[in-house]
Amino acid sequence: MKDLNVVDGLHGAGDWLVNNQDLLIQYAVNIVAAIAILVIGSIAARVASNMVNRVMKLRGIDTTIAGFLSALVRYGVLAFTFIAVLGRVGVQTTSVIAVLGAAGLAVGLALQGSLSNFAAGVLLVIFRPLRVGEYVDLGGVAGTVNQMQIFSTTLCTGDNKIIVVPNGKVIAGNIINYSREPNRRVDIVVGVGYNADIDVVKKVLGDVIAADKRILHAKGVIVRLNEMAPSSLNFVTRSWTTTAEYWNVYFDLMENFKRALDANNINIPFPQMDVHLYRTARRESGVSSRGPRLPFCWYSLL
Repeated sequence: MKDLNVVDGLHGAGDWLVNNQDLLIQYAVNIVAAIAILVIGSIAARVASNMVNRVMKLRGIDTTIAGFLSALVRYGVLAFTFIAVLGRVGVQTTSVIAVLGAAGLAVGLALQGSLSNFAAGVLLVIFRPLRVGEYVDLGGVAGTVNQMQIFSTTLCTGDNKIIVVPNGKVIAGNIINYSREPNRRVDIVVGVGYNADIDVVKKVLGDVIAADKRILHAKGVIVRLNEMAPSSLNFVTRSWTTTAEYWNVYFDLMENFKRALDANNINIPFPQMDVHLYRTARRESGVSSRGPRLPFCWYSLL
């Protein structure tokens, strides 16, 4: 009896296979295709991740940012691959995408500030307005870029303080990069007394600039009277030097200007005050035993 049941079961299975062979072939093709998509997607994710990482390292981007973005690309490709595999085996991916979208929206609302910093970090990586090692001013905060992370940028000030600036504030404000260009112009204003001869002052300042070998004379030098201030004639000097030598040239020119002006007896004025006192006699009826008083005084600034 048991043998008959086994035979009947085999016949039933055979009949089911014969009747549903098209369906089985379709499922087999879908499974093979899904496996192929999974393998190809995994390879593509790894290749894309390695390519992004290599390109960012060639561009000198911080290794932390390069690793984070390459991992983000890899997992993004894998997510699309997984959705494609589910769709191939017959799973309705619309609901999966809807759930993922709702979850992403909830996470985005919860992490709004962090995501804005992340988006700003991506823009900084793409457009590169600043790089590690450059001296920048980020909305009033100045320093050398120490690290560029995906959520924040770290600066090191001249007195060795570490400042961490969120990338959202960096991208939303003005970025002044002092190190990007190879040359910088040195602007110095020198004030002298009104009794100084203009041509002599221009020659003295020009000779100091001409004697400095670090000045890029081919780019032009300007020494002109810029302002007749209340207590001084202000001359502006404009010359060019390399970015690396900027501060050395600036300080040396200031010192040499002072020495040259002193050597030529050219006065460098400072604010002065003249006080004029007027003594007047009181009327006889109002003369005090203390003697005449000072009714008023006035002063003027030179």
